[in-house]
Amino acid sequence: MSYKIILDSCGELPPMYKKDERFEIVSLGIEVGDYRIMDDENFNQKEFLEKVAACSTCPKSSCPSPESYMEAYDCDADHVYVVTLSSKLSGSYNSAVLGKNLYVEKYGKKDIYVCDSHSASGGETQIAFKAMELEEAGFSFDEIVKELEKFRDGMKTFFVLDNLETLRKNGRLSGVKALVATTLSVKPLMEGQEGEIVQRGQAIGIKKGLAKMAETLVKEATDTEGKRLIITHCNCPDRAELVKNAILKEIKVKDVLVMDTAGISSLYANDGGVIVTL
Repeated sequence: MSYKIILDSCGELPPMYKKDERFEIVSLGIEVGDYRIMDDENFNQKEFLEKVAACSTCPKSSCPSPESYMEAYDCDADHVYVVTLSSKLSGSYNSAVLGKNLYVEKYGKKDIYVCDSHSASGGETQIAFKAMELEEAGFSFDEIVKELEKFRDGMKTFFVLDNLETLRKNGRLSGVKALVATTLSVKPLMEGQEGEIVQRGQAIGIKKGLAKMAETLVKEATDTEGKRLIITHCNCPDRAELVKNAILKEIKVKDVLVMDTAGISSLYANDGGVIVTL
């Protein structure tokens, strides 16, 4: 059976998979003042971060239309897997589901599974790669759907950002009852839990914040030797390397992937942010 894996553009793909016909990215929109772009292959992170730094208003994002998802489903693949960022953070999941309904109305039934990642960025990548591995191993569509949901529910997503203002001003911190941080030097450790962002702790300074993130992940992760560590960062490869080394010093994993954030993840992580999923 042939298959296709679709991610919204909050999920990152390594360069080797961006041209792979098994994968497709459906773009969200980005707005910084009068600057409006689609988060696609033309996204320029350096230019974007300069626009954000120069703009007095908070950057915003817009989810893909149901029609854009419907067009992505219109392919020769027998099985289609869709991975979106958390439905509690974006309308992308709802658009993907509506796109599926529109496709079925127009073309008839097809095996399409829309997965709410309960995460973002590398969390979406984790689920997409799991779908690929299960398909290549010969599992049935129904079996893969069950395995993906089990995998998602066991996945850990942590992040430490220099700046939480974009998340806060866009209403993405509704799950955080009260941020303890009171100064710029205090860096909260955040986690995605069932699709919402919660605060797990904090540290003084970015290095201690990253160390706390690595320590927490190591302490809470299970069966790591069969899992892939994915670290995404916004314009800070040195910080990503620091986190990677701290984690791998304590646990073994089957693979490690470090990537720079694409547009939507760059928008919310801000310059210097690091996201870890396992």
